[in-house]
Parts: sequence; structure tokens; C-alpha cells
Amino acid sequence: MHTLGGRLTDHLAHQLDGQCDRVRSLRRPHGPGDRGSVTIEQVIWAVAVIAIVGIVVAAVKSYVATQAGNIR
Repeated sequence: MHTLGGRLTDHLAHQLDGQCDRVRSLRRPHGPGDRGSVTIEQVIWAVAVIAIVGIVVAAVKSYVATQAGNIR
């Protein structure tokens, strides 16, 4: 199963690379003002994901602490 999953992942990645190349060729070329916009977008997404993970970790820690206090 593990090998099959790896082969499927490789196949899908190869297919997506081909699709991305086709989409990029249809878009207009980026001008000098667009440089870095993808990097900024990735940074914003990374910060958002880190914030969401932080909220989830805080909620789990709070729940565990509450349940540990109830153990006697």
C-alpha cells in the first residue's frame, strides 16, 4: 500500500506540473511590479496557518488541563 501511495503521489505530481505549465503559458507575463507578489502571498498564508495551529494547540492544551484537573 505504501509503495502504491508513493507511485500515485508521483504520478499526480507529474500531472499537476503539466497542468501548471499550461496555465502559466495562458497567463500574461508578469511585469516588474509583480515581482515578489507570490512570495508575499506565501508568507501571508504561512502566518495564517501558524496562527490557526496556535489556536488549535491552545484549545487542546486548555481541554487537557481541564480534564487533568478532574482526575482524582
